[in-house]
Amino acid sequence: MYSFLLAIIYVAFISLGLPDSLVGAGWPVMHQDLGVPLAYAGIITMIIAGGTIFSSLASERVTRRFGAGIVTAASVGLTAAALVGFSVSGSFWVLCLWAVPYGLGAGAVDAALNNYVALHYAARHMNWLHSFWGLGASISPFIMSYALTSGQGWSSAYRIVGLTQVVLTFVLIMTLPVWGRAAKTALMAPAVPTAPKAPVGRDDGDVAPGADTAVGAGQAAGGGTAALDGQAGGAEPSGRRSAHVPLAEALRIPGVVLILVAFFAYCALESTAILWASTFLVTDRGVNPATAAAFASLFLIGITGGRFLAGFFADRVGDKQLIRGGFVTIGVGVAMLALPLGADAPALVGLVVVGLGCAPIYPAIIHSTPVNFGRDRSQAVIGIQMAAAYTGSTLAPPLFGVVSTWVGMWTFPLFLAVLAVLGLLMSERLNKLVGRRAPAEGLARKS
Repeated sequence: MYSFLLAIIYVAFISLGLPDSLVGAGWPVMHQDLGVPLAYAGIITMIIAGGTIFSSLASERVTRRFGAGIVTAASVGLTAAALVGFSVSGSFWVLCLWAVPYGLGAGAVDAALNNYVALHYAARHMNWLHSFWGLGASISPFIMSYALTSGQGWSSAYRIVGLTQVVLTFVLIMTLPVWGRAAKTALMAPAVPTAPKAPVGRDDGDVAPGADTAVGAGQAAGGGTAALDGQAGGAEPSGRRSAHVPLAEALRIPGVVLILVAFFAYCALESTAILWASTFLVTDRGVNPATAAAFASLFLIGITGGRFLAGFFADRVGDKQLIRGGFVTIGVGVAMLALPLGADAPALVGLVVVGLGCAPIYPAIIHSTPVNFGRDRSQAVIGIQMAAAYTGSTLAPPLFGVVSTWVGMWTFPLFLAVLAVLGLLMSERLNKLVGRRAPAEGLARKS
């Protein structure tokens, strides 16, 4: 049951990545056909980001009400409609209208799926799933390239991806009962006083620690998000519904602000590197533009491949060590970028090292949320984390653009270093807070 559902979630994560690269890949042609300046891409991306942030913040209430399965199916359907809408848009302003459901669908499904996996599955699956997201994000530029080179136009690429999302929506709708049955099966396990750790490498889908016991599964499935009574989509039954966690209350949970700043810093670093790395290599290091572009793509390959590799040892190492090691590795890569060694190789290799360091941080932060803040509050916290992530990804690249204009492109490694140090410091402060809280909670239970 868990394995079948996990396969569905893997496919869903590929679909999450598919739309993310389409605007950037097709905009050089799109803006000409639509008769708008090149800079108008920023308007589209800001609208999408705004919708994503809004739906991420609303995801806790929506997912608690309808369940992760229904929210996932509805969100993918919303994104599919938006992509098909893009394919038939003949003006920029119509494109802006379709960008609203585009963003709303992306934020809700991201928060719902990430929380569901964090509650139910082991750390390695979180890393592999985000690697599959990278696979989807890598495929869509090739779809756009095929559409343009074959003479079908950019609208054909949106149509192909949109129809793919439509098919996935129907698959998700047909499998909604599986989400409910998986959680119901977990709840039928004998009651135990504590949630012991599930052995690694189980055949039941490699569920998260405690998710296959009555207490662990009840919390995992019912922590305000997933199914408890076998209903399609996983809506919670009366009497077992966890309390809604308002935004203000979630922000007051000890440690939440720390992880939000860490997540903001990481996503700001990643998005800044994606946008500006090639420009830095060409203008500040004198690297050949073709070589710089190739290594900029290797940065993304490093993230995707690094997440795949991290999955093999994530359960043994643990989320805390993955986050710490990731930020330290980023620091090593940034140092290689910054050193004026007079050769291309250190800077180019440094960029790949930064990508490898980025790889485990996002999945590990998400997967550790139920442990750090409680299963019953994880959906609310993950929703806010998604909002912080998209805010960092949206604001940091243009901010660095301003900095580079006024100060110089040489500040690129320094900008990344500040974000890496900020992320590491905040995550380490959270580790200390959680470490102090655990013994206190143990004493409270004994008394």
